[in-house]
Amino acid sequence: MNISGNTVFIPGSTSGIGLALALDLHARGNTVIVGGRRADLLERIAAEHPGLGTVQIDTSDPASIAAAAKEVLSAYPDLNVLVTMAGIMRVEDWRRPEQFLASAESVVTTNVLGPVRLIAAFIEHLQAQPDAAIVTVSSGLAFTPLAVTPSYNASKAAIHMLSESIRLQLADTSVQVIELVPPSVRTSLVPGQETSEVAMPLDEFVAEALALFETQPDATEIQVERVKFLRYGEARGDYDQVVAALNASDPHGK
Repeated sequence: MNISGNTVFIPGSTSGIGLALALDLHARGNTVIVGGRRADLLERIAAEHPGLGTVQIDTSDPASIAAAAKEVLSAYPDLNVLVTMAGIMRVEDWRRPEQFLASAESVVTTNVLGPVRLIAAFIEHLQAQPDAAIVTVSSGLAFTPLAVTPSYNASKAAIHMLSESIRLQLADTSVQVIELVPPSVRTSLVPGQETSEVAMPLDEFVAEALALFETQPDATEIQVERVKFLRYGEARGDYDQVVAALNASDPHGK
């Protein structure tokens, strides 16, 4: 994937990693469209960052995805990169169904069905482009579980295997499938994470991730150094120790 000269749609990017990526990619010479549910946030982002496109989209709603895709492709026919950024993370207690069932259904709808529906809405268009990419977003928790976020962990594991699988199917097309694998990053994904000492500063994560996109154009996974502790526990043979260390140190696990 080239790091400039693209037309990039990033749904779920009105804050956190998504917005930071959008701003940096725009600064590098890409046309970037930010997607989100809240019209007021989109208006503020457009006013504060001239040149960024905005589209209202709720990635938990199939009709909203279809409408947003139609709007994006009409306004930006050169779109060649889709970043399926949208996701939610919830602390859950799986010992009692009233404590987790509604949350789990919401997480799976947003984190798994959302990307599936987004890819379905754009895949034919992307295959018609000479050089295109789908960037999926998993997590270090796809490989090492945080005890209090079962649905989030499972949803990101699903995104990892989905990425592996569709990459095989799209191997003879113009569409590259790249999985971005963040560690814990200082965002508002869950309460307290923005100031967590164990989370990676947002600007450092985005800078390192984009440097990897630039220097490893054929990469299938973008892994900053900080996520490799979680990503490769099983391969190293220290999985149990990694699980224990993660859950002992992460404030959401206490």
